[in-house]
Amino acid sequence: MATKSTINRNQRIARTVNKYAELRRKLKAEGNYAALQRLPRDASPTRLRNMCALTGRTRAYYRKFKISRIMLRELALQGKIPGMRKASW
Repeated sequence: MATKSTINRNQRIARTVNKYAELRRKLKAEGNYAALQRLPRDASPTRLRNMCALTGRTRAYYRKFKISRIMLRELALQGKIPGMRKASW
């Protein structure tokens, strides 16, 4: 599981990205890259990491479910994901 500081940092960056999203869009449309550079670094959406909502794991992340493969498997085996079941053939 990711540390709480990592999860908190990612949430803080997400808030900053949302705060400056409209301004970034406007500056990019104008082509004003000098003003764009003066924005905080964390205002860039590329600074965000996809993290499992349950464990904070960053690798093997499924965007559709917003969880990692490990948690997806556990929840599927418990029957908590509708329409998903273990394959057998």
